[in-house]
Amino acid sequence: MSIPRPQSNERRASHANRATLSVIVVAMNEAHDIRDCLESVRGLARETIVFDSGSTDGTPDICRELGARVFETDWPGDGPQKNRALAQATGDWVLCLDADERVGDELRREIERLLEEGSTHAVFSTPRRSSFCGRFMRHSGWWPDRIERLFRRGSARFTDVRTHTHLVVDGTTGRFDGPIIHIAIGDLHEALDKANSYSTSGALTMAENGKHSSLGKAIGKGLWAFVRTYVLRRGFLDGRMGFMLAVANAEGTYYRYAKLALLGERQASTQRQPHEA
Repeated sequence: MSIPRPQSNERRASHANRATLSVIVVAMNEAHDIRDCLESVRGLARETIVFDSGSTDGTPDICRELGARVFETDWPGDGPQKNRALAQATGDWVLCLDADERVGDELRREIERLLEEGSTHAVFSTPRRSSFCGRFMRHSGWWPDRIERLFRRGSARFTDVRTHTHLVVDGTTGRFDGPIIHIAIGDLHEALDKANSYSTSGALTMAENGKHSSLGKAIGKGLWAFVRTYVLRRGFLDGRMGFMLAVANAEGTYYRYAKLALLGERQASTQRQPHEA
């Protein structure tokens, strides 16, 4: 039996009224991850916007191949770069992804339903399923790890910080059940690289905000990070990977506060020199 024309017209009208989605990504040397990231939103987003800060591994070419609008620029920090990308978005809704993240099938269906049916919420939170050295963690503070990444354009902006920016939202928050898939750390070599990079950026941000540290504080903060991850957040239930993640968190935290202490000593030494002269 053929479908009556009025119902077909209703479906066409519903599709015409469907909200649009922009996906924004900031990247640098992400050729190993960016393809899977962008392919996970193909057919879902009206536009994909990538801000690349000096990649030398062909990341911009991969993004253009997949139809993304690519802006090659400097790196002002996580928050400022994401706000730059947000300023280029034209969709009704905006989804911000990191290059090592993908939209899972369940989350994709929920986003499609939102675009079809609409919502009064300004932002939606979603769980994030993250992997450490090839294993998806079920505890250690890494699950469900709810984050806010999908929001109505014009209702939110990112905080202007160097690392780990978050949204400042004007409106209510809804909840999705489907997770963002996060290929966080592939191996211990990557864990060490990220600990070094993030601790440097974190120390600079804290110094700019007038924070101070010492060797004792660095040791205490590192130990607390281990206890929080392995004991309070039940990292021991993740087995040996839970222990390794707790150590990695402790190491990154220690280096952040140790670097902040050294920045303070360097600044104090610089301030003394003119007076002593």
